[in-house]
This record gives sequence, structure tokens and C-alpha cells, in this order.
Amino acid sequence: MAGHALPSHGGIRVSFEFFPPKNSEMEAALWEAIERLAPLDPLFASVTYGAGGTTRERTHGTVARMVQETDIHPAAHLTCVGATREAIDEVIRGYAEAGVRHIVALRGDPPAGVGARYEPHPGGYANSADLVAGIKAQGDFEVSVSAYPEKHPESPSLAFDIDILKAKVDAGATRAITQFFFDNEHYLRFVDRVREAGIDIPIVPGIVPVQNFNQVRNFAERCGTDVPRRLADRFEGLDNDVATRKLVAAAVAAEQVFDLVDRGVSDFHFYTMNKADLVYAICHLLGLRPKVEKAAA
Repeated sequence: MAGHALPSHGGIRVSFEFFPPKNSEMEAALWEAIERLAPLDPLFASVTYGAGGTTRERTHGTVARMVQETDIHPAAHLTCVGATREAIDEVIRGYAEAGVRHIVALRGDPPAGVGARYEPHPGGYANSADLVAGIKAQGDFEVSVSAYPEKHPESPSLAFDIDILKAKVDAGATRAITQFFFDNEHYLRFVDRVREAGIDIPIVPGIVPVQNFNQVRNFAERCGTDVPRRLADRFEGLDNDVATRKLVAAAVAAEQVFDLVDRGVSDFHFYTMNKADLVYAICHLLGLRPKVEKAAA
């Protein structure tokens, strides 16, 4: 990695995504990951929210605990699937009362899953731009939104996607976080087109370190994310070799990230899958080190 120059204009900034735990064992694993990554001083850490609010209480509990027990600025996900405006506004007020000032506003997947037809709730927010406007009307929240370098699977075209992103920005969004991708050219071309459309908010690349290649490939297919043949070749024959797979995964993700650094990117959002090891290793390679608390004089 010695041949890669890290940016001098303020350095690398990272953020992390976690999902709310379903049981006590998963909760212990989540907080082990948070405690491992927190000293890297992320810009924020987001916590996902199930379709139709299926994880509402667990998401709220996780971000509230982050506020109380860590120095991390939490960003709570929020979707508008299957809920009235009143119900969603109640969630927004609950986040505010818990000390959360950053929301990731998403339309959300249809309850039947990716690929099913999306139907707005008759008494709810119509779409993600409408949700952004509703959040901003509730208070002084920072609002991040999603972006899709390879087009949302339900979208008729990339141009249509960019129009939707512009509507979200016009409604008050100040950052876009991308769906994960493996071919950096998709991201770079997307950013060029976004800028040509007059959108100037940060477009933060979403990076997924590959914990399990087959799982990621299946999810990528549902999301419309291209999985290059060279990536499959890297993981070939490692299904039962966890130790080597982790080393390869760290190398692959670091290679992707450093290529983006070389092209001027300095902000990264990591999909952690509630595991810290690979993300921590990549951040270390990027030059991030734990904050050292200064001893009292």
C-alpha cells in the first residue's frame, strides 16, 4: 500500500453501518463491534430500520444507547413503507428525544421484498423525497439519503434515479450514501453524471467487505450490483477456508478503497454486517488510528 498517497486535505473520513440485534447473542456481537470501531472516530454510525418499521424499537434502542454510552454520532435509518405520516413523525420525535440529530431517509423495500411492486401507504409519505421534507419539517436534522451507481433495480433508467436524487436534495438532504459496488468505474461515472445534473452534495461510496462471498453475490444479484469475474476468482476455492477468506477479503476491499483514494475520494461508508475485524483492518491501512485520550495533567 506504500504507493498510495493519502489525501492531505483533512484526511480520510469514515462512517459505519450496523443493524439492530435480534437477540442477546447478536446484541453482544454488535456492541463488541461498536466498541472496537468507535475509537477510530467515525463521522457517524448508522443503524438500519426494517421494512414497515419491523425493527423500530430495536433501532431506537441501539441509537439511544450509542448516544448514552459512546462518542459516536448515531444516524438512525427511517423508511416510509407501510406506515402513516403520524406514525413516522412519532418515530422522528422519538429519535430527537433520544438525542439523535441525523436520520438516513429511505423509501424502503416493499414488504414482499426486493422486486415486488412498491405501493405508498395511503396515509403515509409518498416517497423518499417526501420523507426528507417531513423530517426537515420536524426539526433541525441532518438527513442522508441513498444513491445507486448502477441504478435502483426498480428504476427505468439511471437518469430517472438522478432525478429522484435531485428531488431528495431539493427537499433538504445533505449527503448521499451509495449502494455497495465492486467496480469503481460505476461509482465514478455516476458521480460525474450527478455533478452534471447540478447536484453538489457529497456522494459517499458504500463499501462492503466480503465476509461471505456467496451471500454477497446473491444479495448483489437482487440489488442489481455487478459482481466482476475477477472478484469471484479471488474467492474461488475458499468456501471452507475462513482464515484465508478473511485475508483475501481485506486485501480486495483495501484495493478497492485505495483505488478510490487515488482518484480523489476521501469519505467512505462501510457496511459492517455487525463485524469489526475486516473494517478495522481496512481503516488501519487507510491510516486511521484509535483516538488516544490525553492523560489529565
